[in-house]
Amino acid sequence: MKKSIKNAKESIFKKSEGIEGVKIEGYDFDKGIDFKKILEKYKSTGFQASNLSKTIEIIKKMRKEKVRIFFGYTSNIVSSGLREVVRYLVEHKLVDVLVTTAGGIEEDIIKTMKPFILGDFRADGAKLREKGINRTGNIFVPNDRYIAFESFFQPILRDLLGKQRKTGKTISPSEIIDLLGEKINNKQSIYYWAHKNKIPVFCHALMDGAIGDNVYFFNFDKEQEKKYDTSK
Repeated sequence: MKKSIKNAKESIFKKSEGIEGVKIEGYDFDKGIDFKKILEKYKSTGFQASNLSKTIEIIKKMRKEKVRIFFGYTSNIVSSGLREVVRYLVEHKLVDVLVTTAGGIEEDIIKTMKPFILGDFRADGAKLREKGINRTGNIFVPNDRYIAFESFFQPILRDLLGKQRKTGKTISPSEIIDLLGEKINNKQSIYYWAHKNKIPVFCHALMDGAIGDNVYFFNFDKEQEKKYDTSK
């Protein structure tokens, strides 16, 4: 028993080595609200705040050295209010290339037509489905949003098929996205600004979502299907 207590004490009260580094300390709000200093204090806050501080410094270095910035994001970024952050970056040419998923394309276009609505993570998916409402986390997306997108996208597909039949040219996902940005002609859209500022957008899985559904049903009864080159 005495040996067990001794081992426990040695384990708990193990002598530590001296270390040096950044002292963990947050911002002192008694000094007033200074957003620049609050962000600077993230470095010593710990957890993800310190990682965000590192990210800020890396981005500052990238911009100073004028490197080409590739900005990648998934569809949930566009589903949420972070979409407006991406739009700002593209509008003001703070990134050079975008890489995203199909949802990251179509949801931006859909949001220029009708908004997504704040819901609840705990909402019953089956009951929502009965009402024609989709759930992305705690964000509700009624099906009429996708119907509006279909009405917008189908005429574009018809035009593209007509051009393909005349020229034999296979269009790439990047060209489709650029065309969507041109046709939507809405300053709230990420891809409006990508088109306007000639910022290329890459999405090799463009058929994985509502865009793919539209293309499938569009091609279903066509003698010559609309084709895409996803290698570009």
